[in-house]
Amino acid sequence: MEEGLARLADTIRACRICRDAPLGRPLPHEPRPVLSPSSSARILIAGQAPGTRVHASGLSFTDPSGDRLRGWLGVDQETFYDPDRFAIAAMGFCFPGLDDKGGDLPPRRECAPAWRALLMAEMPQIEIVLAIGLHAQRWHLGPDCGKNLTETVSDWRAIVARPRRPKVFPLPHPSWRNTGWLKRHPWFEAELVPALRQEIGSRI
Repeated sequence: MEEGLARLADTIRACRICRDAPLGRPLPHEPRPVLSPSSSARILIAGQAPGTRVHASGLSFTDPSGDRLRGWLGVDQETFYDPDRFAIAAMGFCFPGLDDKGGDLPPRRECAPAWRALLMAEMPQIEIVLAIGLHAQRWHLGPDCGKNLTETVSDWRAIVARPRRPKVFPLPHPSWRNTGWLKRHPWFEAELVPALRQEIGSRI
């Protein structure tokens, strides 16, 4: 890892802004920022925020959603966690806690404004961003993001074809909570996933 990126990653892992200077309620537990940046990978996986299992493990996507995501990408665990192939950095680096229904809260509002632009500037080699969920899509697509996730992901062909660098693939979150969405939108696995695998395969 390049020196500048390594220093930034260490600084992010030491961050306690959501506990010590929160926008709203402070984080209800000790922060544990999770990220796997890379100065050589050409693919960035930009998720939402760690869940309970990732908070415990300290490694991104160590849960069933990770299994589904790796299935979409057509890669095994060894390839997925190879920092020469994939960088992983969610929009929020710490587990944000659970809502009243037991679902994960949105990424903390402090995180992306403090760190996202700095982190992207240290990874200029990234060619593809997998923008998982609406928070990642809003940041990485800006005005090209649709009104909601379905509208954005449905427009994936036009989004991928736009002359931007890095290229952005908008994806739903691979959580089991989105199984119903996947069943209602079979084109995702029939059309988008094969195109995604082709792009991934050409860069790993």
